[in-house]
Amino acid sequence: MSDLRVLLHAPTADGLARARRNARNLLNARPGAEVLIVANGGAVAAALAEPDDTDARLRLCRNSLKAQGLENPDGIAEVEAAVVTLAELQQDGWAYIRA
Repeated sequence: MSDLRVLLHAPTADGLARARRNARNLLNARPGAEVLIVANGGAVAAALAEPDDTDARLRLCRNSLKAQGLENPDGIAEVEAAVVTLAELQQDGWAYIRA
């Protein structure tokens, strides 16, 4: 197991595409790393519209879902608020990268 824990923040559709690529690249280079993608804003609608093999690592902001009137029919993991999750994980030592 790796001590490398990386938090990829995707606030836009383009950011989500970058975060997904970054997650794949990072895991190819460091297979034992822990990687999470936290999506809020425009990235939430993009994640719902385009499922991906990285979705097991994806966390959707429930506030963004609600604000945009979106449903999460595929049951992608959700967090209460992206801002809280981002702050708490950084406090716990996760490396933050904005995608």
